[in-house]
Amino acid sequence: MNLKEITMAIPDVQSSADSRELPINKVGIKSIRHPVKVLDKSGGVQHTIATFNMYVGLPHNFKGTHMSRFVEILNSDAREISVENFESMLREMVVKLEAKTGHLEMSFPYFINKEAPISKVRSLLDYEVTFIGEILDDNRFRQTTRVVVAATSLCPCSKKISERGAHNQRSHITITATTNSFVWIEEIVQMAESQASCELYGLLKRPDEKHVTERAYDNPKFVEDIVRDVAGVLNADPRIDAYVVESENFESIHNHSAYALIEKNKLL
Repeated sequence: MNLKEITMAIPDVQSSADSRELPINKVGIKSIRHPVKVLDKSGGVQHTIATFNMYVGLPHNFKGTHMSRFVEILNSDAREISVENFESMLREMVVKLEAKTGHLEMSFPYFINKEAPISKVRSLLDYEVTFIGEILDDNRFRQTTRVVVAATSLCPCSKKISERGAHNQRSHITITATTNSFVWIEEIVQMAESQASCELYGLLKRPDEKHVTERAYDNPKFVEDIVRDVAGVLNADPRIDAYVVESENFESIHNHSAYALIEKNKLL
């Protein structure tokens, strides 16, 4: 028997009928890693490893989905996975899984070569990026980009009440933006970094350390200030239809974090 004959002889349990009449919103595979390439704003290409979550909607009358087909799509010889073919891969997934809706997440570290403010020494800084693609019921494609940006925040209250100095902390500013046209990762990073007390750098010399310390001191921000200021930038950008902006400040004088979130759909 050839492979086709053997396959036809084996029962296909996933495709059997289900009598419970309960559709499943998302079914698929999580946390599978695969090489990808990502274009950066300078014209270069970053080769990295992404973690994929791949789901489709399952109609009420099907018992299960074909999990192996998700892996086959990732390993297709006809494609090198990139941001540019993200939508086409998602549409292929929906067709191969015989589904009406699909959801694809691709998370990866992204590096930006940053220049220190005074010495101009260059070093790489990494950011956590996730591309989220969805095929909706009406076959529309929707893309969302999530970027986690580490920055510095300095407490305005501490600065006001202290005779010497002020406490500061590392902040994680997360922007999750649904866009109607292309936005560079670097642009989203800049939207967050520009509204922090000070941005971070991979490498600093002593003159740089002096500069960033004084910049943070001159630019104090509560966690509430950060999300409001970032939201203002996102509101002004016509390429962004909806967003969630979060800030988590890992407190240096408390055993807890401070957190704030603003969510807005600009189309409503």
